[in-house]
Amino acid sequence: MIITMAHGSGGAATSELIDEIFAKAFDNDVLNEMEDSAVVPGSGRIAVTTDSFVVTPLEYPGGNIGRLAVCGTVNDLLMRGATPKYLTCGYIIQEGTDSELLKRVANAMAETAAEAGVKIVAGDTKVIEGNGGIMINTAGVGFVPDGVDISATKIAPGDVILVSGNLGDHHATILGSRMNITNTIESDNAPLNDMVAALLENGVDVHCLRDVTRGGLATVLKELSDSSKVTITLEEEALPLNPAVRDFCGLLGLDPLYMGNEGKMIAAVPKAQAEKALELIRSAKYGEAAALVGEVTEGVDGHGDLLVRTAIGGIRQLDVLQGEGLPRIC
Repeated sequence: MIITMAHGSGGAATSELIDEIFAKAFDNDVLNEMEDSAVVPGSGRIAVTTDSFVVTPLEYPGGNIGRLAVCGTVNDLLMRGATPKYLTCGYIIQEGTDSELLKRVANAMAETAAEAGVKIVAGDTKVIEGNGGIMINTAGVGFVPDGVDISATKIAPGDVILVSGNLGDHHATILGSRMNITNTIESDNAPLNDMVAALLENGVDVHCLRDVTRGGLATVLKELSDSSKVTITLEEEALPLNPAVRDFCGLLGLDPLYMGNEGKMIAAVPKAQAEKALELIRSAKYGEAAALVGEVTEGVDGHGDLLVRTAIGGIRQLDVLQGEGLPRIC
């Protein structure tokens, strides 16, 4: 089946599209009611997020846009210490899309949602003119446990910065795919439930969590240093990097500090709990390459700063990414 404008008309073709692909992929008791909105149980503090995904190519080594959409949304909830519970998804499908591709994307989305412990409870489908592209918009809801207060403003002098694994994998995968560069690099797109739960359930005083996506580690940490008005100093030699990604960066003149991921996070925790937190992350799914990469000290004159101590002992000041970080990774 090839997607045509009729599949976005709201008529029989739309029903066929929903029944044959989305209803089968996202089958659950809430979505199966097919109401205008989903009514779900819950109480206490709620975390809500939304995101849109327009990555090209739609399929790449290690994943596709469906897996990416779930990972990106779930991880945004996790970074506030929330337990992700529900997702919505809106598909904007260009005419000419092959339904087999759409089915693979939807199935990957469903499989990743199951891995992350969330239900896809509502959705929308639109078909537009085009050449076979797919865009996905999501919203996510999670519940924040009592006593959890994780925020960009909580980073404090005396904290250390942990990163949960190798930098730049997703960015290098997308760029390599678009440039037809053959290599062994695969996307790290992954839901980070296990490692966040491990930290919170084992008494680690987590001050801040942030997923390392667009703009890379440097952009994320610069924004956090500004929010908390502290100085963060990274150790270049401590940064975890897949050798294949290191070679890829060398070939193309890229800086891994500004390359994005879709399955990595930073954690700011007190120095006294660093080893415990690091071991918990390394023991969790997707966290085996975690490393302690920096420390937090007082800001200067009430301003935040991000520095990196280079391999030869120099100090380099880092800022947020300037311009467009090509390619669009999500």
